Amino acid sequence: MHDRDPGTTRRTLLTATAGSAAALTVGGALSPAAAAATPGKGHDDRALRRLLSRMSLEQKVGQLFVMRVYGHSATAPDQADIDANLKEIGVRTAAELISTYHVGGIIYFTWAHNTRDPHQIAALSNGIQKAGLSRPGGLPLLISTDQEHGIVCRIGKPATLLPGAMALGASGSRSGARAAARIAGAELRALGVRQNYAPDADVNVNPANPVIGVRSFGSEPKAVAGLVAAQVKGYQGAGVASTAKHFPGHGDTETDSHYGFPVIEHSLAEWNTLDAPPFKAAIAAGIDSVMTAHIMVPALDPSEDPATLSRPILTGILREQLGYDGVVVTDSLGMEGVRTKYGDDRVPVLALKAGVDQLLNPPDLKVAWNAVLKAVREGELTEARLDESILRILRLKAKLGLFHDPYVSRREVDEVVGRRSHLAEADRLAESTTTLLVNKGRLLPLSRRSRRKILVAGADPASPTGTTGPPTTVLARELSGLGFTADSLPTGTEPTKAQIDAAVAAAEGKDAVVVTTYNVTATGGQRKLVDALAATGVPVIAVAVRNPYDVAQLPGADAVVAAYSWTDVEVRAAARVLAGRVAPEGRLPVPVRRADDPTKELYPVGYGLSY
Repeated sequence: MHDRDPGTTRRTLLTATAGSAAALTVGGALSPAAAAATPGKGHDDRALRRLLSRMSLEQKVGQLFVMRVYGHSATAPDQADIDANLKEIGVRTAAELISTYHVGGIIYFTWAHNTRDPHQIAALSNGIQKAGLSRPGGLPLLISTDQEHGIVCRIGKPATLLPGAMALGASGSRSGARAAARIAGAELRALGVRQNYAPDADVNVNPANPVIGVRSFGSEPKAVAGLVAAQVKGYQGAGVASTAKHFPGHGDTETDSHYGFPVIEHSLAEWNTLDAPPFKAAIAAGIDSVMTAHIMVPALDPSEDPATLSRPILTGILREQLGYDGVVVTDSLGMEGVRTKYGDDRVPVLALKAGVDQLLNPPDLKVAWNAVLKAVREGELTEARLDESILRILRLKAKLGLFHDPYVSRREVDEVVGRRSHLAEADRLAESTTTLLVNKGRLLPLSRRSRRKILVAGADPASPTGTTGPPTTVLARELSGLGFTADSLPTGTEPTKAQIDAAVAAAEGKDAVVVTTYNVTATGGQRKLVDALAATGVPVIAVAVRNPYDVAQLPGADAVVAAYSWTDVEVRAAARVLAGRVAPEGRLPVPVRRADDPTKELYPVGYGLSY
């Protein structure tokens, strides 16, 4: 682990970059404050342009790419990760990826084994920066990840886990949303992650949306816009680049763009009313980056190209109409939505022609990298076009202090990541989000005298980070700590008849049953489980650990609570609400439609009970 010394860091930069980054430090370093104050202006911009002028074409092409890489270490990953890198990228390590392709950024994933624990993550970040800066003409890298919190989260405990977007939408608190982003941003920066692909600026107007859902703050454009702007200020105030996604708006889809090509049928007027406000708010708040969506929006571009490859959408609307001149990053180029119409060699070239700056995670880097290089050499793309994007990327790196101080230290990790005040704030925020939707006969809060013996059954979705859960165990443990006698019996997201029968048997002699639900359907096993438990006469409380829409499918439940996520912080908050330690404060940020007639509302936006 590199324990940072400012003097050593400066000398390292000057020595390692052999003059390239030195152009930015000799005669006055790019201090974070100065760079952030007027990024891309005056002396600093001239220095960046000089740096750009010294770059080879290969270096320029590399700066456009943000790539995954397997392993916990930049130079000494496990053999299995070396094998995966060789198979997918043709390199052994992150350091070799940087030296071969000159990539401008690296994205961290849990499944790529980048995020084992805070000290390891910080060491990986330092190793990546050292690899970038140790070569002649080397540059610091922009390290990124998807740390939305809630159901999309790459870095887990002991880092602070916070309520996700729809949970924060249920609290309705802009100051709470800003505080959550400030905590998340501070911890990311301490780990060496300087660009976060959050917040989600999509307005979730479609309950059937399989990919956004609770990742959105809600269905009301004005409310979503306010919370997006608050999070932008929180993240960027902590020194991390924030990313509004997925432009021009992924909230009204029934297709997951990871696996298909969604079409948004909004008219131009509907887009301006529903989808645009959060992105406009993000731009007004000074957003550093905007991520594109792999969706077709015929009203904005009749060509049937995905927005990621659409010049009318990215240049015509985002750049020219909305006046945005920050970094535009694609969603992952490995997703099916962007690969349906064109080959992997054409996608990165068309994205750059459309107005993109950063090309995120292509399925085959060699193919994508060489395709861009070829397009420039053959005149399809000009080098000047590349320079526009690279200058935006360099400005962002300068603003984030990467030329001034790219490394992190153990002390920062120990002082910032998972600190007690952050964890306490996360608990308080989660308590303000839990939403009580049904409470027949005032069953809740549960009485320790008359409802002491509790069975906790239901779904145990896999942890987003691999460090939390399972929800039924967490819920039972928290209730036991609050004075109840609680046993857990996981029954899964599609309980079999045998599992349902076992839960019914286990409910005998209990004073109440708590069931965690996850995307309940009218004919699925979860509804059958709740109905079978209700038939025993034991009171049944459902805790929806993903979509609040579950409540429409649970007429047999005596009480229903929406937690919006299954990470520990939200599940434990739900337990405290059930036990009456705190009153439910959340209010629905989306409407819930009736199961028997989806044209009618069961519960409107703003609905929520309390004690």
